[in-house]
Amino acid sequence: MSEFKRIPPEQAQALREKGAVVVDIRDQPTYVAGHITGAQHLDNVNIADFIRAADLDAPVIVACYHGNSSQSAAAYLISQGFSDVYSLDGGFELWRTTYPAEIASGDSQ
Repeated sequence: MSEFKRIPPEQAQALREKGAVVVDIRDQPTYVAGHITGAQHLDNVNIADFIRAADLDAPVIVACYHGNSSQSAAAYLISQGFSDVYSLDGGFELWRTTYPAEIASGDSQ
């Protein structure tokens, strides 16, 4: 079994440009207030549906507040069969200072 990788915002942005899926595990109100453009909100309610619908070989970037909780979530996705999973170091807080133009608000798709 592979392991997830910790990556900085710059590497996450390069992966996004190549089509990586971004999931945001922060609470719903915080996600709605602002998240990485194109990120899907992921929580205990919708994770089973996300896993069922996902391409397990596609790159997935997990974002949280500061890059701590995302590591546990990334490890969980690996345990569920995902093969290319990344935890965003610094989380959304570092992302928004690094890429302020790459932030959206509102609900996910």
